[in-house]
Amino acid sequence: MVLRETRTHGAGSKDNAEALAIEALVYLAQDEARLSRFMALTGLEAQDLRAAAAAPGFLAHVLDYVGQDESLLIAFAAEKHMVPEAIMRAARLLAGDDAPREGTWRESW
Repeated sequence: MVLRETRTHGAGSKDNAEALAIEALVYLAQDEARLSRFMALTGLEAQDLRAAAAAPGFLAHVLDYVGQDESLLIAFAAEKHMVPEAIMRAARLLAGDDAPREGTWRESW
């Protein structure tokens, strides 16, 4: 399997990074155990997910969440035929910086 940096133009644009974060959310939702863990750790209820997804910063938080679990990050990267580092760059791009994020990421909701 050949891993690509990104699917089209990379995670270098905000639009591509947002699309990747949406794909990550879909990836989480495709498996009940993955989605349940995400919901439990974020404190979200199923009925709140749609509203949360529209909140500023939510997509960056989705990629942060994926990046905090190495096995999840590797599995998602493999599913997308990407290197994990590209996913983390997209998370930083959406966060508005080039440095890894620290702290509790759900504080901004």
